[in-house]
Amino acid sequence: MPRFFIQTAELDGELVTLHGDDAHHVAYALRLAAGEHISVCCDGVVYDCVLESFSSDKSRPWVTARVCAAAPSDTEPPYEAVLYQALPKGDKLDTIIQKAVECGASRVVPFESSRCIARAKPEAEARKTERRQRIAEEAAKQCGRGMIPEVLPTVTYRDVLERAAGADLVLFCYEGQGTAPLRKTLVERLPNISQDSPRPRIAVIVGAEGGFSPEEAAEAKEKGFEMIGLGKRILRCETAPSFVLSCLSYQYEL
Repeated sequence: MPRFFIQTAELDGELVTLHGDDAHHVAYALRLAAGEHISVCCDGVVYDCVLESFSSDKSRPWVTARVCAAAPSDTEPPYEAVLYQALPKGDKLDTIIQKAVECGASRVVPFESSRCIARAKPEAEARKTERRQRIAEEAAKQCGRGMIPEVLPTVTYRDVLERAAGADLVLFCYEGQGTAPLRKTLVERLPNISQDSPRPRIAVIVGAEGGFSPEEAAEAKEKGFEMIGLGKRILRCETAPSFVLSCLSYQYEL
């Protein structure tokens, strides 16, 4: 069933109104008709809605639907995973964001580290962040998330150290010496998570193509972050985030 995300203002009692791109998608891309059903998410609640009416103005489309049933979303993981991803080359970040959303991340924070080849350009940052947020939204719709994960503007490595420090568990992905296996770390640090308990925040920090410098790793270790290894094979920077997030899902959801 097609899924859409709305703000509270678009929900009036049992009536839902979609505007703009969402309305255009319903009427002209999916070619849905009155009487067909769509799924609408708002504030963690999923509404089963039946389409009622459509605007005739293609330049300002709107669609109304009536709520048939409502239930809390059951597609969110029992933890809040925040991915801190060092800027990779080219358009790899687009794929990383898409797959991270599918694998359950609630937020993606790009950052610059010393070994990043790609660098953020201040004059283009707002435009890129807006596009990345659209990628996250489309991925959330496709995979049936109960919320749209947030994509933040690019920050510095120092910012990452400060922000991640507030998490219940910080997984610093490092291919150097002194790491512990991911599974061992999860079992020891977060042995039990359930849908009924408060959602712990898990920060996942992944480097760019060149990984992290020894100095950056030392700073992370001083902060008390968990230095983790991802097995005997070295993963590409666009593979590692999905790998870790998938491991979290296997450990706590499956």
